[in-house]
Amino acid sequence: MEWAEDAIVLSARRHGESNIVLEGLTRSHGRHLGLVHGGSSRRYRSAVLPGNTLHVMWRARLPEHLGTFAIELRRERAGAILEKRDALVGLSSFAEISRVVLPEREPHPGLYEAAEILLDAIATDDYALWAPLYVRWELGVLEALGFGLDLSRCAATGQTDDLRYVSPRSGRAVSCAAGEPYRDRLFEIPAFLVQPREASASHSEIRAGLGLTAHFLLQRVLLPHHRPIPDARARLDVLAARESA
Repeated sequence: MEWAEDAIVLSARRHGESNIVLEGLTRSHGRHLGLVHGGSSRRYRSAVLPGNTLHVMWRARLPEHLGTFAIELRRERAGAILEKRDALVGLSSFAEISRVVLPEREPHPGLYEAAEILLDAIATDDYALWAPLYVRWELGVLEALGFGLDLSRCAATGQTDDLRYVSPRSGRAVSCAAGEPYRDRLFEIPAFLVQPREASASHSEIRAGLGLTAHFLLQRVLLPHHRPIPDARARLDVLAARESA
């Protein structure tokens, strides 16, 4: 069996003296692993860094086997990301959430496409520009896993305007008037999530957005499997707190 397509590198761990097990996110085959012969050599060392996009050809005798990857660098981002501390935090969080949350070999083409856009932004833009994209990407993860939030209308009144809060239980939006008596028990919706995508986001809104997605990832995806929020994701929250201070 074999297939070929692009893959975003999530991790590469050494296997034996010179090989690596590469973990990548693909459009049509989801999060997928494969053995790269000689992957720890100088020839491949810079190519298999997280954040880069490779063209990979996977081969295996049976579908359930680990299989092998033949790889070719398609897009290099790791060098630019490693030069910026905040970008490295964003990349690490993206890679770890992908590894921990996304089921192996389950395709989510939309998530892959969004990840390419997100990583290009992390590599080239400032935190204030890529962080809102990161929040949207995690919302996409929740949606892909069947735990999407409904921010389109108020859960109490059905209205579609003046949405201000999110219920921590249902994940549904609540209008300002309906939610005001319970505001201490609700999340605030960052304005950039209910405005056009080109709307700018303040640092406090970004922090609120990351808090919102972290809550639902933890409650709906991780805790049922007895897993905590990954350390890399927690470091992104620390970065957001520092930027909004």
